[in-house]
Amino acid sequence: MTSLATSRGAAGRAARRTRPGAGATRPGFVWALPAAVFFLLFALTPLLLVVVLSFTSWDGIGEPRFNGLDNWTALIHDPVMLQSIWTTLLLTVLGVVTQTPVSILLGVWAAGRQRNRAVLSAIYFVPLLLSATAVSVVWRAVLDPNFGVPAELTWLFGDGNLLGTRSGAIGVLTFVGVWQFTPLHALIYQGGARAIPQVLYQAAAVDGAGRVRQFFHITLPQLRNTVITSMILMVVGGLTTFDTVLILTQGGPGNDTTVTAYYMYQKAFKGFDFGVGSAIALVLVVVATLISLVVVRVSGYDKMRGTTEGL
Repeated sequence: MTSLATSRGAAGRAARRTRPGAGATRPGFVWALPAAVFFLLFALTPLLLVVVLSFTSWDGIGEPRFNGLDNWTALIHDPVMLQSIWTTLLLTVLGVVTQTPVSILLGVWAAGRQRNRAVLSAIYFVPLLLSATAVSVVWRAVLDPNFGVPAELTWLFGDGNLLGTRSGAIGVLTFVGVWQFTPLHALIYQGGARAIPQVLYQAAAVDGAGRVRQFFHITLPQLRNTVITSMILMVVGGLTTFDTVLILTQGGPGNDTTVTAYYMYQKAFKGFDFGVGSAIALVLVVVATLISLVVVRVSGYDKMRGTTEGL
């Protein structure tokens, strides 16, 4: 009996020694050195330069002059800056609320085996191939109050000047964001949905669960990690919105759609005050980082250890 146990233990130890990957060492730091150097040169170094410029007065031509906390004091008492932060947060929230459900539904549908699914998916993903500038130019022409769609459908759009009011301009920016960026997030959800084990759906079907119950009790819980990742991308993208505002609304009417990134552009590149522009850029970086950390912490994403979706 003892010899039998001894032989089994020896066999188990031999199996552990010979299993695939046993004894493998992790790659050394040398393998990460190129990425670390790239990150240092093109991320950390510019960020440090922006921090230094935020405490100076510089018009972009002469020598920067240290002015202490003057730039930060001016921003604290600047009503346009405070309004731009609230507008940025509003557009970010609207983007997450509108894009998330549409992206999930389209991504889950595209992960199936429906007829003509590949063709329809390719057509819908076309906006993903266009730049934000091209998209903004197209929609500005489509929504032109004199020659665009609103001019022909006055019974629906009234005078047709959708960008002439705060609510109309916010609605247009939200709609254009959904039209352009939903395909990206739908693609992310498509990959996540395809990674869900089919045995879960088969077991649910045996128990009599229909597609709706399977979606809410299997698909959504299994896509938890994907939802968090997609939301973080939406938040960061919403907080850094610039080109769409620049082309469609130019911050108007008045300052109603002046987001923080656009206000930074106005101060730095139109007002030639790169010190204040750098301070605004730092505020944007801090806000985006804090919101991303809150999303990760509240969702419990940082505590997940499983390699399978939703675990």
